[in-house]
Amino acid sequence: MREVVVAPGGGAAPVAGLLDALRDALAGSGPALLPLPADPAAADRLRAAARVEEPVDAGTALVLATSGSTGEAKAVELAGAALTASARATAARLGGHGRWLLALPLEHVAAWQVLVRSAVAGTEPVVVPPGDPEALAAGVAALHDGGERGRQYASLVPTQLARALEVPAAAAALAHLDAVLLGGAAAPAPLLARAAGAGVRVVRTYGSTETSGGCVYDGVALDGVDVALDDDGRVLLTGPVLATGYRGRPDLTAETFVQRGGRRWYATSDLGAVDAEGRLSVLGRLDDVLVTGGRKVAPLAVERVLAGLPGVADALVVGVPDPEWGQRVVALVVPGAGGAPSLEEVRAAVREELGAASAPRDVLAVEAVPVRGIGKPDRRAAADLAARLLGT
Repeated sequence: MREVVVAPGGGAAPVAGLLDALRDALAGSGPALLPLPADPAAADRLRAAARVEEPVDAGTALVLATSGSTGEAKAVELAGAALTASARATAARLGGHGRWLLALPLEHVAAWQVLVRSAVAGTEPVVVPPGDPEALAAGVAALHDGGERGRQYASLVPTQLARALEVPAAAAALAHLDAVLLGGAAAPAPLLARAAGAGVRVVRTYGSTETSGGCVYDGVALDGVDVALDDDGRVLLTGPVLATGYRGRPDLTAETFVQRGGRRWYATSDLGAVDAEGRLSVLGRLDDVLVTGGRKVAPLAVERVLAGLPGVADALVVGVPDPEWGQRVVALVVPGAGGAPSLEEVRAAVREELGAASAPRDVLAVEAVPVRGIGKPDRRAAADLAARLLGT
């Protein structure tokens, strides 16, 4: 058994020390690490969930927080073997180990995977403030560090990429990287098109804390990882990257990590589809699915249609209680240049692509869609906002 110690906070100064502690944790020669959120209340909830005073299994290297959409603090135990398997599979997919730009808060699995990949590669990442797109250019320049140029990577969320593309120096810097991993939230098609136009090689990632971070890249599972769907269309993931489970929650662990065909699978909260070539498309969260007039509507699918319409800078689709339809499909739209499309234009586009049931009955212009954490849509807050704007 091993003890759990609280890891230092973020910033450039402690990264070298964190790498040393992480290497020891991955090798099993040091204690497991528990990064705490910056918010004191969230940190207290995680401390309680992680039971820091109790030892963990010998293989555990990290204990990371996750709350999903419920807001309930859960502590995920990640073995050094799982984290290392993820790092090596990433390097294999991207074309080799390299040096990383660390631009994410250290309480998130994507940031820790940057550190794990660096530890495995024997490199040290360059740290930049998460919310400063202008710092990305200086960060990329620092990756060279006067030496021979090896492979260089960054891991960002869509909000960061969108802001970086608005700063010419940052966009040009990202274009010099061998790959920019993009995860944490769905990436709108127009954003991906802008990135491609700027010469940025974006690799879309899908995964979670329970899978040691992203384990499906551009719809294709990493080496050693397999994807399946259950009878309800829920995405299932398996492979050496899976977490050990939830600390102190054997009930939740048994519910979430299921046996199927003699293998252990992580049952995600997402709906998906797999094409004939085995490429995964995520259709949205199971608990986000709307039922309107007895028909199921996947908000993410509607949002993808909206993202392709002229005049839509961003969009979020939610359900608002309705006495006739059960749930009323409502689109929150951030207008782009020239103003947002009309309700008729939106309904026509969605109806043609997805059918009449998915067509929003209202389009509400907003300055920004509600988000939480590092840029994930806050659908609860968005539904509340939509209800207020509609006066329901």
